[in-house]
Amino acid sequence: MPGTEQRLIQRADRVAFMDTDTTGSTPAFTRMTGFTTMTGSKEPKEYSRQYVDESTERSDVVGYAPGVEYSFDRHTNNPVHEKIAEISDKEKVGSDTHVDIVTVDLFTEDDEGRCKAIKRTYAVIPDSDGDGTDALIYSGNFKAVSQIEEGYATSDDEWQTATYTKGEIPQS
Repeated sequence: MPGTEQRLIQRADRVAFMDTDTTGSTPAFTRMTGFTTMTGSKEPKEYSRQYVDESTERSDVVGYAPGVEYSFDRHTNNPVHEKIAEISDKEKVGSDTHVDIVTVDLFTEDDEGRCKAIKRTYAVIPDSDGDGTDALIYSGNFKAVSQIEEGYATSDDEWQTATYTKGEIPQS
């Protein structure tokens, strides 16, 4: 667009927060720090077919099986690491592996400090721990349990924690 300056969005401008509340009352979305990998994958499900009167196959996306590959250097006094490590170390199953994650696009911040965000429940699917010789590394995947929920996030501590609100950002 003429006259509009474009800016490269850095990976650090999209941050994630996990609900680390253990009481089940008020969500406590804590920034997911110390991660060396956090790569999302949509894993679309396709319906492909070729009709007899056409020379080209058709494909439609009929669903998704989204996930996020993760790897982190384990740190002490980190509630996100503690939650994931407990799921992995105790080999938890079923809903005991579910975590709520809010992903915030800091590059969308408005004048009121609100950023676009999505929230989703994931199952923690541990893969390995102990890889590496310099740090204790945990890795695995977060696999979607719920649909995405659109909303926005705010922070009172420079994005170390976040407050998530479902819905559109209110117009000022």
